[in-house]
Amino acid sequence: MYIEDKILVGKGKTSAFLLPSMANRHGLIAGATGTGKTVTLKVLAESFSDAGVPVFLADVKGDLSGTLEAGAPSPKLEERLHNLGIEEFEFSSHPVAFWDVFCEKGLPVRTTISEMGPMLLSRLLELNETQSSILSIIFRIADDMQMLLLDYKDLKKMVQYVSNNAASFKNSYGNLSSTSIASILRKMIAFEEEGANLFFGEEALNIYDLIQIDQQGRGQINILNAEKLYHKPKIYSTFLLWLISELFEELPEAGDLEKPKLVFFFDEAHLLFDSAPKVLTEKIEQVVRLIRSKGIGIYFITQNPADIPDNILGQLGNKVQHALRAFTPKDQKSIRAAAQSFRTDGTINVETEITNLKVGEALISFLDEEGRPSIVDIATILPPSGKMGPADSALLDAFLRTQPLYAKYGTLIDRESAYELLQAKIKKEEEDEQRLAEQASWEKQKAKEQAQLEKERAQLQKKKNTSSKRASNRDTLLETGMKQVTRSVAGSFGRQIGNQLVRGLFGSLTKR
Repeated sequence: MYIEDKILVGKGKTSAFLLPSMANRHGLIAGATGTGKTVTLKVLAESFSDAGVPVFLADVKGDLSGTLEAGAPSPKLEERLHNLGIEEFEFSSHPVAFWDVFCEKGLPVRTTISEMGPMLLSRLLELNETQSSILSIIFRIADDMQMLLLDYKDLKKMVQYVSNNAASFKNSYGNLSSTSIASILRKMIAFEEEGANLFFGEEALNIYDLIQIDQQGRGQINILNAEKLYHKPKIYSTFLLWLISELFEELPEAGDLEKPKLVFFFDEAHLLFDSAPKVLTEKIEQVVRLIRSKGIGIYFITQNPADIPDNILGQLGNKVQHALRAFTPKDQKSIRAAAQSFRTDGTINVETEITNLKVGEALISFLDEEGRPSIVDIATILPPSGKMGPADSALLDAFLRTQPLYAKYGTLIDRESAYELLQAKIKKEEEDEQRLAEQASWEKQKAKEQAQLEKERAQLQKKKNTSSKRASNRDTLLETGMKQVTRSVAGSFGRQIGNQLVRGLFGSLTKR
């Protein structure tokens, strides 16, 4: 309830006011199931809206859509207001926008692969340290190749391309294990089968669309339908963490403001830290510490304060602690730790009262004007002004179809990005390889034909040489025959001449 520029959350010995100027110092709403955390959440969200502060919250049970409608008086509510001493109370609806990662009960909410980044994607895909480092290298390769990673098929194609060309990337980026890349691909396929790939694409969420003020000066209450998403805890927590990181990265420094630019409620906050690696927890701590200077207040909602790491819990200045149960020694230890986080004047035994609080009661401590925690008080939480429970289904369906931002986010955009560019690159490489293969085949065939031609020429020359040799041999035989005949005739003639000569020379006929 927003009155006198302050947010009245409940009443105890005194009125429990949350100062808007201290709302960006973050906060905690804790308590066991059924103790009233959802009512506190609705009261704070509606009050921030009335103060002109937009709100983002996740509806994990499906009962926050009633904010769309004004609440209605009932004997129980009338009694509660009377006991609180509130005479003027107005039931009213609030400006809302519904969002849904699965595009079923709200505006599609998407981001791009590049905006999500390798660290959060590694958490989504539950990658080990080695696989995470390889995914980071794949992102680096995509950046160096100027490949936009927008939707899920972009990332799959990029991983496949790096896998197929790992050897060519080795000198520049180091060894890329084919086994690890194969594991990444398998996990991506399993992730896709869960439908989580719907979260990636365009039009990507513009965080400034969450920071809207209506004509009456009320902040927009952004409700993420998380009934289905909540059953995929890694996706749920990583999505909300991504959204916080986007707010941190995108919004400019604002310093100390009279009221926050946006208040972000992180329901079931323990999911954010379950199995989170140390490096991620450190990043979360850093964002929580620094984001308040951007004018953002973060309120964690969980069953037990022990679910929040101490370094983060220490940064949550505004606390609403509903009842806790002490069934085990571990529960008792958590209660003692929760009690020690409150500032007390000794009039309240906090450790005892935490287990005795009624439904709708809470231990409250908000920061004062100087930023100091107020003395803890036991207070009864006010009722919300909107309808308790889900909105009327027909009214909700009609509203979902007419949300002002539907024209912007309702249609999926698939522009040219890494998938298309890699497809073209791979096709060109295949065509080049085919041309080279065809050229090589042609050259091989030409060489074969040339060799055959040379062979035929050699054979022809051999035949010619053989024919010439035979002809030469025939000439030689003829010549030999002729010579023999000549020699025979010449010999006889010679002998005749010789005889004549002998006789003629010696003066007598000498017979040989």
